[in-house]
Order: sequence, then C-alpha cells, then structure tokens
Amino acid sequence: MFLDYFSLGLLVFVALVIFYGIIVIHDIPYEIAHKRDHPHSDAIHIAGWVSLFTLHVLWPFLWIWATLWREDRGWGFHKIENNQLELQTRVNHLNDQVELLTEKISQMEVKQSPQKPTKEEQV
Repeated sequence: MFLDYFSLGLLVFVALVIFYGIIVIHDIPYEIAHKRDHPHSDAIHIAGWVSLFTLHVLWPFLWIWATLWREDRGWGFHKIENNQLELQTRVNHLNDQVELLTEKISQMEVKQSPQKPTKEEQV
C-alpha cells in the first residue's frame, strides 16, 4: 500500500519536473536575448511560446535569432560606434548639400522672378 502512494507521488513529481523543465528550456532563447539587450526580445519570447505549442519546431531558429545580436556590434561584425560615426558623417555631408542646394534655388528664384515696377516708375 505504501509503495502505491510512493509510486503515485513519484509519478506526479516526475510529470511536474518534465512539464516545468520544458517551459524552462523553451525560455532559453528569450533569456539569451534579454541578456544581450536584443531589440526583438519580446518577439523571441512570444515565438518561444508559439514554439511550445508546435512541439519546439521553431526553437532552434529562435536560438539562432537570439544569438545573432550583440550589443557591442549589433547584427554585423563591426562595432556600432564606428558605424554611428560614419553615419553621422554622412548625415552632416547630406545636410551641407541640402543647404547649398537651397541657397542655389533661392538665388535662381530671385534672378527669375519679374521685378515689380516701383511707384516712381509707374507714374
């Protein structure tokens, strides 16, 4: 009689450990993404739950997705600071070009606009 209750308790314990173990395992990509400050960590978390209901078919892809992002270099192999500096240089150059073109357009408009006769010329 004692062994029946013991085996039932052991069966419930093993079932609970397996159930919670699967949930912990499916959350590993989210934990990786969260530690790396991944910009899509919420999407990875939700996709992990979807993967739980699809027998973890998506789980390897979520692992890859979570590990691709690095906070120090983003998606690529270059450091983000270098990319931001290069991007800022390009933006400054484009701003200079826009200002130059705006000045040229305003000068062209002044040259092409017909001058209205003054009151002295009308008389």
